[in-house]
Amino acid sequence: MSVPLDLIPAPHDASALTLVDQLVQWARRRIEERVFRPGMRMPSIRKLALDKGVSRFTVVEAYERLVAQGYLDSRRGSGFYVRERLAGPVSVERRLSNAAPDAAPAPSTIDVVWLLRNMLHTSTRPERGPGLGYLPSRWLDGELITGALRTLGRQSGAQMLGFGTPQGFLPLRQQLQTRLEELEIGASPEQIVLVSGITQAIDLIARLYVQPGDTVIVGDPAWFQMFGRFASQGARLVGMPYTPDGPDLDALETLVQTWRPKMLVINSVLQNPTGTSLTAAQAFRILRLAEEYDFIVVEDDIYGDLCPPGFAATRLASLDQLRRVIYLGSFSKTLAANLRVGFMASSLDVAKAVTDQKMLVGMTTPELNERVLYKILTEGHYRRHVERLRARLDGVRDKSVRMLEKTGLRMFQTPAAGMFVWADTGVDADALAAAGHEEGFLLTPGSLFSPQQSPTTWMRFNVANCGDPALPAFLCGYLDSVARRAS
Repeated sequence: MSVPLDLIPAPHDASALTLVDQLVQWARRRIEERVFRPGMRMPSIRKLALDKGVSRFTVVEAYERLVAQGYLDSRRGSGFYVRERLAGPVSVERRLSNAAPDAAPAPSTIDVVWLLRNMLHTSTRPERGPGLGYLPSRWLDGELITGALRTLGRQSGAQMLGFGTPQGFLPLRQQLQTRLEELEIGASPEQIVLVSGITQAIDLIARLYVQPGDTVIVGDPAWFQMFGRFASQGARLVGMPYTPDGPDLDALETLVQTWRPKMLVINSVLQNPTGTSLTAAQAFRILRLAEEYDFIVVEDDIYGDLCPPGFAATRLASLDQLRRVIYLGSFSKTLAANLRVGFMASSLDVAKAVTDQKMLVGMTTPELNERVLYKILTEGHYRRHVERLRARLDGVRDKSVRMLEKTGLRMFQTPAAGMFVWADTGVDADALAAAGHEEGFLLTPGSLFSPQQSPTTWMRFNVANCGDPALPAFLCGYLDSVARRAS
């Protein structure tokens, strides 16, 4: 019998493994990646044998080994189920359940760690990853980075031997001051702190300002990676709903009256995942609420460079001038995810406190990366590079949306810029993502974007990564199969 290719674990020599070994490793990998979650019923012996092209004996033997290894439970007359494994770190959704204001979330088949692990898996091809949160490498300009590195390589290496500056490379902070002025945000270099991306910025803010029991309002839906960070501080996460026109500010006002939050975290421009942006009226109302109810606003503008000139969007920091707003930016989405250079702009007091916290947590950020970014920004090529990215996104956005609509999905709204669309699949998005994983597609279910990871039919798609011709066929086939079972 030929070896089923999808059973072969990439890190090992398949010729040294029996079919049973391969099937065991296939199942273990999916359990560890949390495609198969504790309490889930495994595929029946007959179904798995048919799907993988092996004998029923092979499946039985593999399942029995998984029982012996502590991965599965065998229930007479019912089948095999994934066993709860208590060893290892507490899952993100379990931390969230301890911090959420309501009941614990319902079990899901996908979690944040699963998605992050698969996003970072080097074998994932962008065209097979419509759920990825970044642009395809072929769209980016590696020469911008290698050119800057060559320039730095011709300079004395002695300047790279120290710790660097706690707030970050001063010439880059001065350059960022100029960029912020273009957005009508006034910030001196002393008000700017360089960080290793938005993730570190959120971590520092959480450590400084969030105490156990504090309420943090986040979007529902919103960027999922921050949920676990705030929850680990003991915060209560409360979701602010979104409409096709942006955040539901009537709901926000009720939430702040009820919960008296310490903080609101929000994408002001091209929100992830809905693609909505704040109007001036919405921004003014948010700031009025922040003033009246005395909470901090963390403005994440990581997607701002994907907005074309004249795009109708308002930054909160441009209205507030960093009195109550902490403004975050990064170049991970437009240059390279691995460059890991972001920044915070805030009042002087906040910038000093963040700098002290940054030194306590990890001393300084790598100055080499900051010097590379400085070279790229000052040599004049970055603007043209970003213009090309916007044009490419404009060239695929409508096409991707039409493809998704033809498969039966309904759009939340169609953004005029950016990389994401938020779509209603009409089916359990977790189950759809798990099925996509089996077919080699990385999909991002909407449950990850909920602070309580609530089950949903919504899903985020990256328009730049929807070009695989097999994707619409997979989506149509899956939705049709669900419809047939329902009838």
